[in-house]
Amino acid sequence: MEMIADRGLEQLTMAALGREVGMSSGHLLYYFGSKDELLLRTLEWSEGRLGAERGRLLARQGPARARLDAYVELYVPDGHRDPHWILWLEVWNRSLNADEQGRDRQAAIEGSWHRDLVALLAEGVSRGEFRAVDADRYAARLRALLDGFSIHVAIGLRGTGRDQVLAHAREFLDETLAPQG
Repeated sequence: MEMIADRGLEQLTMAALGREVGMSSGHLLYYFGSKDELLLRTLEWSEGRLGAERGRLLARQGPARARLDAYVELYVPDGHRDPHWILWLEVWNRSLNADEQGRDRQAAIEGSWHRDLVALLAEGVSRGEFRAVDADRYAARLRALLDGFSIHVAIGLRGTGRDQVLAHAREFLDETLAPQG
């Protein structure tokens, strides 16, 4: 992940990665088969770590809104060239040519974020903390908003640092989820 974030995928060769981790490029190809598979497995590993952290955040006691804010903070990149987000961008870019199994694996990763968000939103609605929304539709829209902002943060687009994005997200959540009346 660090090499991808530092150099980009174009500069990541199996030979350079092999030197970095003390293996030959042949060994890497033996274990992963292709650069695309290496990227997807790296993403799955990274998402496994984030998924465990997300699970701990969402299992906390307390208001749904506090956990929703924590979810958003975990979702949004730490800053320009965040390794996890750069990896996602590379995988998304290569997904045009992905096979069905690769697409299914990407969908599984995306699905876990979505399901967790839907459950959290439904809980907030049922407790009266959030206005009545269709949790699935709202989650799809919120994740699209966060994806767009997160890409801007990850690529370093001026004026869209992490703090600004988190402020935009909080404002959006206040405007769209606050109970009516």
